[in-house]
Amino acid sequence: MISNKCALVVSLMVLIGFPVFFLVISLCTGQWGYLVWSIPPSFAAGFTGLVITLNQIKKERKNA
Repeated sequence: MISNKCALVVSLMVLIGFPVFFLVISLCTGQWGYLVWSIPPSFAAGFTGLVITLNQIKKERKNA
């Protein structure tokens, strides 16, 4: 259960946190390529992790 919560937090950090981090970098430097190139991999990794984690949580609740 604790590992699922940790996986959920990590997935959300990748999905939301990384683009926000690169947004700040882009705002400071004025080079928007940082933000543009960070969105697809962040979305792919974060969304995949989120779906897998939510399915695992759903399975555990069903078995409990």
